[in-house]
Amino acid sequence: MSLTAVLTCLIVLIFALLGATKIMAAGPMPELAAHAGFTVTAYRWIGALELAGAVGVALAPVLPLLAGLAGVGLLILLAGAVTTHVRKKDRLPKLVPAMVCAALVTCHLVRLAGAGS
Repeated sequence: MSLTAVLTCLIVLIFALLGATKIMAAGPMPELAAHAGFTVTAYRWIGALELAGAVGVALAPVLPLLAGLAGVGLLILLAGAVTTHVRKKDRLPKLVPAMVCAALVTCHLVRLAGAGS
């Protein structure tokens, strides 16, 4: 399995799970929404965007342009997540997941761009 396929699967899995959990407001999501200063409804919309990003990235083999746009959208969401954590003065352990996800998506986008060359 190629690195691109591994990155694609990992990103799809992470964001599909996060998105679905936010949409269903399952587990700690309502508390996390409140901590971040969001309503549960707003958090559900964020989850829907994460899920849409996961679907877009999953289509990389057949629609690389869409996958690239989805990746950029996920990076924008992750920038918002990091910004929110910083504004809430969260410690590094709460920032690391968003930063790791941003690194994964960035690597995926770089590989997509290289495949298109």
